[in-house]
Amino acid sequence: MSSYSDLPTSPQSPSGMSTRRLTNRNTNRYSVTALFSMAAEQDVEVEDELGRAQKRLRDLKSKISAQSKRNFVLERDVRFLDSRIGLLIQNRMALDEQNEVEKHLEDVDATEGHFPDDRKMQQYSNLFFLLQSEPRHIASLCRLVSLSEIDTLLQTVMFTLYGNQYESREEHLLLTMFQSVLSSQFETATEFGSLLRANTPVSRMMTTYTRRGPGQSYLKSVLAERINSLIEHKDLNLEINPVKVYEQMIIQIEEETGSLPPNLPRGVPPEVAAANPDVQAIIAPRLTMLMEIANSFLLTIIDSMESVPYGIRWICKQIRSLTRRKYPEATDYAICSLIGGFFFLRFINPAIVTPQAYMLVDGVPAKFPRRTLTLVRDHTCYYSCFHSDAFIQIAKMLQNLANKPSYAKEAYMITLNPFVENNKARINQFLNNLCEVGDFYDTLEMDQYMALSKKDLVIHITLNELYNTHSLILQHVETLSPNDKQHLRILTDELGAAPPQVPRKENRTVELQLYSRWETPIQDIQSALMDSVSSSDMLYMETKSIFVQLIRSLPQVADKRPYNLQAIAERAATTKDATLVRKGIKVKEMLRELEEQKIIDRSDGYQLMQDEVAAELVHLGNLREKVIAETKSLDAVYKTICDHNNYLRGQLEQYKAYLQNVRLTASKDKGATTGVGVVTVGGKEKKPMKPVVLGPYRFTHAQLEKEGIIVESNVPDNRRPNIYFNITSPTPGTFIIALHYKGREKAILEMDLNIDDLLEKQKDNKHLLDLEYVQLNVPKVLGLLNKVFTKR
Repeated sequence: MSSYSDLPTSPQSPSGMSTRRLTNRNTNRYSVTALFSMAAEQDVEVEDELGRAQKRLRDLKSKISAQSKRNFVLERDVRFLDSRIGLLIQNRMALDEQNEVEKHLEDVDATEGHFPDDRKMQQYSNLFFLLQSEPRHIASLCRLVSLSEIDTLLQTVMFTLYGNQYESREEHLLLTMFQSVLSSQFETATEFGSLLRANTPVSRMMTTYTRRGPGQSYLKSVLAERINSLIEHKDLNLEINPVKVYEQMIIQIEEETGSLPPNLPRGVPPEVAAANPDVQAIIAPRLTMLMEIANSFLLTIIDSMESVPYGIRWICKQIRSLTRRKYPEATDYAICSLIGGFFFLRFINPAIVTPQAYMLVDGVPAKFPRRTLTLVRDHTCYYSCFHSDAFIQIAKMLQNLANKPSYAKEAYMITLNPFVENNKARINQFLNNLCEVGDFYDTLEMDQYMALSKKDLVIHITLNELYNTHSLILQHVETLSPNDKQHLRILTDELGAAPPQVPRKENRTVELQLYSRWETPIQDIQSALMDSVSSSDMLYMETKSIFVQLIRSLPQVADKRPYNLQAIAERAATTKDATLVRKGIKVKEMLRELEEQKIIDRSDGYQLMQDEVAAELVHLGNLREKVIAETKSLDAVYKTICDHNNYLRGQLEQYKAYLQNVRLTASKDKGATTGVGVVTVGGKEKKPMKPVVLGPYRFTHAQLEKEGIIVESNVPDNRRPNIYFNITSPTPGTFIIALHYKGREKAILEMDLNIDDLLEKQKDNKHLLDLEYVQLNVPKVLGLLNKVFTKR
């Protein structure tokens, strides 16, 4: 349906309901117009450009929500397999464990498995409506589960229970759950420095929340251009660590002269490197440029405040509010350090440091830009988190930071202190401004009320999500619902024991209709609203809503100002469209009733209603442009999320290829326990079959560069056309990459590669493979090997 219910959410009015005034009269009518329009004429879809644009935007948001969940699941799979592959790398995994890992890679088969019966489905429908509409239960559960259980629960909470990331009711309920979790975290904190720092279920929740669609959209729109413009300068070296600068300097001198002068020994301590005049001369301009780059990132982020997703700003607001209550003596700088700990360290900085993981760039940044981004990140970390007056207290947070940007440990960073000091006030102002958003408590109550009128309140949930949530609730039911008369206890008692987790292949997705057995669905919204809105106001709002719909449906009258409401009603009533005829006749009668009640006056052309209808249409006209702009932005986000999905699937394909290689090198008999050496069968040694050599397969320098496999190359441009690579696999899981120059029989360079080593590099987030003359992208090398050798 295309009506006012499609109006976008705004930070000032989270539900999309306006509180603006058009006249001193009727302010109450206008304030609930959006509410009424959600109910009015629900059987009619307005077909115009705005309606079509809104429908496309809704569909796009739904796709982003669904794809975000798929990516979250894939990322969990990759993390699991990273840890399990480690055992294979060390040849410490038995064959049955290898089979278990292989099953983790199976796709769901829609023909296998079965749904719970109708009675169970109804009970689950009641349970999940209760969990969704009363967030305190989920909030308590998130605090009770272990760190090993939180990811599975977060998948259900963030991407299923509240999976519609752009729907105000679900978003507000999720934020209400966050408030409860944060409040408990602050209540149990024993010291200021421990707040929100450790790797706990709460911190994992906060990080996961920022990875949803709106957060990804913000990062893409704000950081992508800035990061890409930086990494284009592949040779821009902004290293300021004196030891590294000194090492680079003497390497260059040695290459140019063939030897080192006696006054430049190798392996000097940091203080000697820092005192070297040449090192100081190299670092000085780099410091200036680094500060300029950091400043540009800072300005970009500060200027983007209005684009920060409402939910992220609201969490910042809760952190500030809870800190002030718990620690009334805390300085503004100390409070901002906690806000910055969430906004920068958990949201902004990971995207700056690993932009490829957030799909903000294509491929892995080259060596120098990658180091620059790390320095920018450290810079940002510092002035967002370590400028508090209560420095001694906040210093305790250092140990819990991912990169521990402690200036005590990295003395050379002290040279950036002037920049830090100059920006303290500005960054604190920004963090405080982030917190200035309205609350949604009043509108949430109305959101809940409207939910009772929906016939399509559904979630799409896998069987294992159902059963896992059921099981976790049963484990903690005494804490969650100590009274056996409470609704949660009644529902869990009726459900009984939780079914076991089904095999991955049978983990089908079910559509779960949500409804409450204790609350009566609203059949007639108009009648229900009569309790809180007078009958005359109800009549006025419905009349105005119908006129807006008529004008939108009759484009030829839209440009005629002022609107002649009587003529518009008459025209609609005499068209050939049965729907418009019905509306025209109805609204003519409604005008007459309003005139009898002396709410509007025919003699002035129904001026009051005419003005309000005109204002609504102006708003809808502007809204169309906003909808189109938002759609364009989210199209890019959706493409990014899909690209990330393809990247994750590529990683899983590499694991499949690796497991296949393990099976090839191991015996087919059950006696085999490793993929290496002689295997035993029935107590007798059996020599493995002689492996077949695959290759060589030839690739040019240009091919590998175009595919992004070559990240950096030291080969002169004029020689690159003569360079090619031969890749051979002498045994499953092992490879030889040979670099050749045309006309020479012998390879210039050969490197032996083992799939184990490559997977371990990827697992440790080491994305570069150094072949002396070129540096290769590890994930893309794995992809190439998988593509070339797996099916041969």
